[in-house]
Amino acid sequence: MASSSSGPLVLIVPGLHDSGPGHWQTIWQHRGAAPGTDCERVELGMWDDPHRNTWVNQLNLAIHRAEDAGRKVILAAHSLGVLAAAWWAECERPGPEGPVVGALLVAPPDVERPGADPRVARFSACPRQELPFPAFLVASRNDPWCSHRTAYGLARDWGCRFADAGEVGHINADSGLGDWPFGKALLGQLLRESPLRVHARNDNPRPAQERTTRRPGRRIELPTAAPLQA
Repeated sequence: MASSSSGPLVLIVPGLHDSGPGHWQTIWQHRGAAPGTDCERVELGMWDDPHRNTWVNQLNLAIHRAEDAGRKVILAAHSLGVLAAAWWAECERPGPEGPVVGALLVAPPDVERPGADPRVARFSACPRQELPFPAFLVASRNDPWCSHRTAYGLARDWGCRFADAGEVGHINADSGLGDWPFGKALLGQLLRESPLRVHARNDNPRPAQERTTRRPGRRIELPTAAPLQA
């Protein structure tokens, strides 16, 4: 994995339909999210017809590839990508020295809401265990995919700090946020608050042969999501 900095790798985790050119995730990927960091998009695949187990395993591979390259990771997830991140933490159960040192979790959809899009409902039931890394959960007051109250409840269950983004819809390209300075400020705060963990590098990296032959993380197996009842 090529690196242009000594800081953490920001892994961009999009949601349903991926993130287009006007989305803050795409802008961050191409222009950078914070000084001293690199940004890389996770290729989850099946963007229009997501499969929960596939998405979680693709995220798992990306995280462990970064770890094998000696990088710490901060997740910048949007919408259904937030649920992929939550399921990864639920199943992988990383310890305090794990590769993920923070997460910006933006506009999670309510996957348990009756009548939810079936593609979103596949990610239910929503994990409720406290996340093993510091995180902000950012919600909009008029997000059509999740009520403000439900988002606040997720933040409480996951042990995240809750950030109110105002009335900006689903916090996506349609919200007209550009490079989203508010999100950048929250990301910067995560970086500042964990200086030792975030900027720690491996002083004795594994030999190249070992890095290329080691399997990048175990495969995560999840039970099939139960269908929502109307």
